[in-house]
Amino acid sequence: MMTQDEIKEYILSIAPTVSFDETGEWLNIIADATQLKPLMTALRTGKIQMDYLFCLTCVDVKTHLTMVYHLSATTHRQSMVIKANVSREQPSIETLCDIWRTAEFLEREVFEMFGVIFLNHPDLRRLILEDDFKGFPLLKDFEDPINMIKL
Repeated sequence: MMTQDEIKEYILSIAPTVSFDETGEWLNIIADATQLKPLMTALRTGKIQMDYLFCLTCVDVKTHLTMVYHLSATTHRQSMVIKANVSREQPSIETLCDIWRTAEFLEREVFEMFGVIFLNHPDLRRLILEDDFKGFPLLKDFEDPINMIKL
């Protein structure tokens, strides 16, 4: 099992521009969206063996959207959080479903609720809402005139 400092050193060797936030329970890694795919590939197949993507979601912080990925290595019980910001106006990021199959379904949910386009996703379509539904319900500026929801 690697120490926190060894993990940070390893990650910096793969993606030198990342930053770290250690204020929470797990190590939080903030990566540029363009660097995410190579970083995630290395985390899955390299030394750390993050073999379990157990959460993939998005957060609307009004100025941009933040993709949030929770990873775990089941063999040595280490977990981490990877975050990457995307544009709110044209949100897109590379899919990770070719690295972790669980991402396929979770990316579809984020696509439907936040409008994030997952580049090279094999089946990016709605899960819950009707095909003609307008807007993205989990964006903070979403308004539903029928149910009068305003966030």
